Amino acid sequence: MSDIGRSAAVALLGVRGRMVEVEAHLTSQLPGFSIIGLPDTSLGEARERVRSAAANAGCPLPTRRITVNLTPAAIPKRGSGFDLAIAMAVLAAAGTAPECTGRVVYVGELGLDGRVRPIPGVIPMVVAARDAGADRVVVPVANLDEARVVPGVQVNGIDSLRNAAIDAGALLPAVDVEPVRSPPVDVPDAPSAELGDVVGNEIGVRALLTAAAGGHHVLLLGPPGAGKTMLAERLPGILPDLDAEAALEVAAVRSVAGLGARSWTTRPPWEAPHHSASAIALIGGGSGTIRPGAVSRATRGVLFLDEAPEFPRAVLDALRQPLESGRITVHRAAGAAEFPARSQVVLAANPCPCGHAGSRPEIGGPACECSPATVRRYLGRMSGPLLDRIDIRVHVPRVTAAVLRSAVGPTPTSAEARGVVGAARSRMALRLAGSGWTRNAEVPGAWLRGPGRAEPGATAVLDRALELGTLTMRGWDRVMRLAWTLADLDAAERPDAVHVAAALALRSGL
Repeated sequence: MSDIGRSAAVALLGVRGRMVEVEAHLTSQLPGFSIIGLPDTSLGEARERVRSAAANAGCPLPTRRITVNLTPAAIPKRGSGFDLAIAMAVLAAAGTAPECTGRVVYVGELGLDGRVRPIPGVIPMVVAARDAGADRVVVPVANLDEARVVPGVQVNGIDSLRNAAIDAGALLPAVDVEPVRSPPVDVPDAPSAELGDVVGNEIGVRALLTAAAGGHHVLLLGPPGAGKTMLAERLPGILPDLDAEAALEVAAVRSVAGLGARSWTTRPPWEAPHHSASAIALIGGGSGTIRPGAVSRATRGVLFLDEAPEFPRAVLDALRQPLESGRITVHRAAGAAEFPARSQVVLAANPCPCGHAGSRPEIGGPACECSPATVRRYLGRMSGPLLDRIDIRVHVPRVTAAVLRSAVGPTPTSAEARGVVGAARSRMALRLAGSGWTRNAEVPGAWLRGPGRAEPGATAVLDRALELGTLTMRGWDRVMRLAWTLADLDAAERPDAVHVAAALALRSGL
């Protein structure tokens, strides 16, 4: 005599989920419980969790030989999120939960008392279940608010294995239990500083508006107290709200990072790691489950690296590939995980270790105490290939009394700047409709030299720099992307020579 029950679960690799069919086979042999299908250590321990949870929930497992198979067997399965699906498949095979089928996805960890505990990564799991055509998804009550942000799929929350069995047709009396709640998560909000507070820094404000409009990376170089951090903290406030697709992508990353109900946001995220951060903290990784790093958690938002030369050079160079492709693939012995990394990187740096390089001591300014070799070594931590990927590179000078008196008009407020950025982005979206790109920073060189050509003769200065070797082909493309952003800010149809010259000045402002 043998019986087979089925349910479904989701295996996560990065922010991508893969449907897993859970099969439970009961035979009249010596009692035992085995799980096959490439489980990891924590998933192998599900045997004891499931058996104890079922007994304490009032729906004990049959005293028969139980074999659970997780297919496809070639996909690595990690974590305790398969507990509920395994238990439901066994109960379905025993006839206790007759309505449990492979069309219903179960997600959750079981406690020994039979309650269902929340797990990280629920949003990409629900997205994978929806895309695979699942009838519905059953999640822990603590993950319900998080899971409901995914449209197009029915999501139900349960608090215990007993209630999950009742939901699947078990003839058991309902028992109220105290659901397991997610622990509070401290999520730092993006700075809400006002752009209008910036005074006497016209070049920095112009660079910030251009970066926000086109999605460009920025390097701000200047002495201490010049306002580099002040400018960077105002960038999230002038970015437009995320659309539904971008917000779901951000929520998936934040869900895998364990932010729970705080995963959903329509505002661009903000990450500002300390310069002591490791490469794994910046790009992602981990010894067990691969977690997203700061560059992925900041996707569709801003990654701010203050005191950039204080970061180890190897850590900064790890950003080179995600800055170019907008994605990061983390390889470990257990497999590879891909995360989105479409963040705007803002680097802030002093000109030298003491911060006074370039000052004028002959007129009373502070004297630099660093030797030329020390300055080169300090700035050399930001490698040439990394800087070549930074579109905007400007010097932020100290604000003096003379600059304050000569300032032309007030700095635009954050609301005004956000309106300007939104109008420029609308023009980009209209021009790039159907191409798969939404911002100028994303367009490839083939488009810039084809449909996205500038006005005739406008690129003469770039072509000359390319011939002389002072500008790389990547640099040529990035200057043209900047020129398109400046044209969009001016509501011009195509970039002209003035836009190209201004773009080159923003890229060569150091």
